[in-house]
Amino acid sequence: MNKRDKIIIVGGNAAGPASAAKAKRVNPDAEVILFEAGEYISTGTCEIPYVLSNEVKNLEDIIFFNPEKFLREKGVSVFVNHLVEEINTREKRVTVLNVKDKTVTSYYYDKLILAAGSTARKNIEVKESVNSFTLKNISDLVKIKGYIESNNVRNVSIIGSGFIGLEAAESFARLGCNITLIDKSLLPFPSTEPEIQHLIKEIIEKHSISFYQSAEIKPSYEQSRIKAINIDGRGIDTDLVIKAIGFTPNVYLAAKANLKLGITGALKVDTRLRTSDFNIYAAGDLIEVTDFITGRPVYLPFASYAYEYGHIAGENAAGGNVPALPVIKNIALRLFDKYYVSTGLTSNDAEANKLLVSSVSDVQSNYAAMMPGADKVFGKIIFEKSSNRLLGASFLGGREVEGFGNIVSALIRMKQPARLLAEINYNYTPPLSPLKNLLSSLGKKVKSYK
Repeated sequence: MNKRDKIIIVGGNAAGPASAAKAKRVNPDAEVILFEAGEYISTGTCEIPYVLSNEVKNLEDIIFFNPEKFLREKGVSVFVNHLVEEINTREKRVTVLNVKDKTVTSYYYDKLILAAGSTARKNIEVKESVNSFTLKNISDLVKIKGYIESNNVRNVSIIGSGFIGLEAAESFARLGCNITLIDKSLLPFPSTEPEIQHLIKEIIEKHSISFYQSAEIKPSYEQSRIKAINIDGRGIDTDLVIKAIGFTPNVYLAAKANLKLGITGALKVDTRLRTSDFNIYAAGDLIEVTDFITGRPVYLPFASYAYEYGHIAGENAAGGNVPALPVIKNIALRLFDKYYVSTGLTSNDAEANKLLVSSVSDVQSNYAAMMPGADKVFGKIIFEKSSNRLLGASFLGGREVEGFGNIVSALIRMKQPARLLAEINYNYTPPLSPLKNLLSSLGKKVKSYK
């Protein structure tokens, strides 16, 4: 690219700063500008529940850059509280609203990177009220903590029992609140394996979290506050409501510019993260990615993929030609003293993709049973019937499940059979690992599967 080319990035969370910094490194002579509609950039979104629970004491610990620091260290000009309202693809210009003073400015770009992320889904049954919140970004966190500090919050109702709902439930429980978790599904965490759903229910009940399955939620209001949630005729008193029913890709700006969306509803990109417009790239929670196992588009709004793809979009917008490889879902969750990991496909994923699969499951000690603190860990393996190819795994146990997930992810990437798990030489020492490793046990069950 020629000197003083202008690269503009829209969005300042994970993918945006990653792409901006990478673009400037690849083309130091380019003018790189980042616009963020909110007040913060480069924040630790995944860390938000731990600031809420006060495990992480300072909010500033998860705000990694401000505009001044980003300019000083990365050479990128950052404008917060600047909302990009429109893209003129013919003239290669963006229209930007300064949220503070309401002025509107037009900026030319040579290359544009969209990294506007995702937005929290709205629950149509819960109207906007002063004590109902989403838990999506730093601004949400600041509002929630401010409300808690100014009000006597004892009873918290959480709508949705997926990742955010469970993390929020743990955070408020650590603050000493009474938690009610509500979901349309029969069991909490409906995206995971049925066996793990039952184990999750046991964990939350152990920590005095009430779970209600209900297809209909009816809030009761007192002035501008929700005072109770009515579930199947029963009123649950509440001081604060968290809406945690998932995310949707923030494609409003892209759709307005007539950029092509994919089958998931997220923005469609090619293997170089270029959109349907030659001069516009995209990365992060607003795009769909290709699943390594199925070869089909999926929507995975997780920070690790946003960060990785942000670097690729930045390099390519600055003149590079780096491919974005298909991804293997590898996600994790802490719930009190237990950890959950899911790698590759779940049973539901396999069914949705019409794959003929089998599964085996087992429970083993996480390290030698006679050692203090030893506990059990559950694991389930999904594999293709015809080829025995390893397709996925889910685990619930101690910290060891992180390693299990990474081993499975590596084997999936290499297209290995599930029975190979029985042939790996696992280490053993009583304080760290058991003599009978869970992965080995699962591999042996695969071998003997009829």
